[in-house]
Amino acid sequence: MEWCLEHARVRHNRSVDNIADLMGMASKWVIYKWLENGRLPAILIRPFEQACGIDYVTRFIGHSGQKLLIDIPTGHRASSSDINALQASFTDAVGLLLRYYDGQIEAEDTLGALFTAMEQLAWHQGTVQRRQQPEFDFGAGVGGEM
Repeated sequence: MEWCLEHARVRHNRSVDNIADLMGMASKWVIYKWLENGRLPAILIRPFEQACGIDYVTRFIGHSGQKLLIDIPTGHRASSSDINALQASFTDAVGLLLRYYDGQIEAEDTLGALFTAMEQLAWHQGTVQRRQQPEFDFGAGVGGEM
């Protein structure tokens, strides 16, 4: 939760007051209470993340349960920057894995990089599969006109 608030402050220039307003909360002190005791009501996880602009709480819940989380693949063609990001995550993961086995770093850092690489690869797998399946174009108007 602290990382979400930090992201909101740094990337979106949002204070805890702003986040409370975006969530429809009457007081910012409720958010401070959640931070203090680590108990964010499950029904408010998505509004909190949307107000902060990042989904760290959802990712923490998934990763702590040893689950991979990927965005729903769209089936759209990947750009060269998408492929470069995938390659960079592989390089980072393998480098950290080598350092872990040499006893130079902790498991948490290695696991984070491995989760990132696997999630990106799973997204690309889903995108390739989705591109093979024809879909209806619901954005087109009557007779195919927009």
